[in-house]
Amino acid sequence: MLVYNFKLGLTASDQNNYFLLLDNIGNTIQHARIEAIKAINTHLVKANWEIGRHIVEYEQDGSERAEYGSDLLSILSKDLKLRYGKGFGRRNVLDMRRFYLSYQKWQAVPAKLSWTHIVILLGVSDVTARKFYEIQSVKENWGTRELERQVDAALFERLALISRNKASILELAEKGHAVTNPKDITKDPYILDFLQITQAYRITEKQLEQKIIENLQLFLLELGKGFAFIARQYKISLRNNHFYIDLVFYHRILKCFVLIDLKIRKVQHNDIGQMNLYLNYFKKEENVEGDNEPIGIILSADKDEILVEYATGGITNNIFVSKYQLYLPDKEELQRKVAELMK
Repeated sequence: MLVYNFKLGLTASDQNNYFLLLDNIGNTIQHARIEAIKAINTHLVKANWEIGRHIVEYEQDGSERAEYGSDLLSILSKDLKLRYGKGFGRRNVLDMRRFYLSYQKWQAVPAKLSWTHIVILLGVSDVTARKFYEIQSVKENWGTRELERQVDAALFERLALISRNKASILELAEKGHAVTNPKDITKDPYILDFLQITQAYRITEKQLEQKIIENLQLFLLELGKGFAFIARQYKISLRNNHFYIDLVFYHRILKCFVLIDLKIRKVQHNDIGQMNLYLNYFKKEENVEGDNEPIGIILSADKDEILVEYATGGITNNIFVSKYQLYLPDKEELQRKVAELMK
């Protein structure tokens, strides 16, 4: 660019204006490309829905009696590939059919989601859970990898079990996960499978912390919307006593610090007392005008619910104790528990 500027004989001021012109044109081009991709995606999703409608209406005049194993989809897939090329494998054609059967009104199709998003959602058989993932994908702008991970990690079921009643679960499905108070940002358990630590490996707390830092983007996804990373091993000095908080975040929605202490063992009552000290320090020394009271999360390998109840009783600070898992949860077991709450 400088070569062209010299040839034009531009002054320093004119060069700045020229660079501004170049940036403005670049932004316009980039915006146009993004909008074009969105438009193409909308038309693709609509076309796949229409294809599904044609198949269902041909098969059964609008009813749902046809079997998935019928020869029609195989024959149709081959003919479509011959006429229109790739993208019409039997699996894809089956997904188009499933798409229409799951969303028989076009207006019910989730907006702003790609065809890949739709295919992942079609794999969620429970309608209530699928509705939650639809809304949450749009609200948090999840890519397909993020959506797939949250489905695999049973995010809906984990949040639903915290809700503990049918009305709250239905509201979760209809409105998505809203963050309005400290309890809303916690999960139990947290799923840390992305750290790729085997159960047999005896990891130290420092190693666990380092693994989280190395996979911070995925850890932030597991924490949920609104978290911003501040520091690790945050030092607190009280006269000659020094303490180190494993991880410190700021929550943009709740406008407060979130302190996380990692434990590779079962949580003890003194861990809760130590977190209470950290929170009192942050309230007095770190909070500024506009900050709400900090939140403390003790992330442990295990916990005794009764011990936690008595240890946190009477404490006014926001202290939560959650377990973490190094592997994906037993989704069927979680679904069974949610189903019991929904009765």
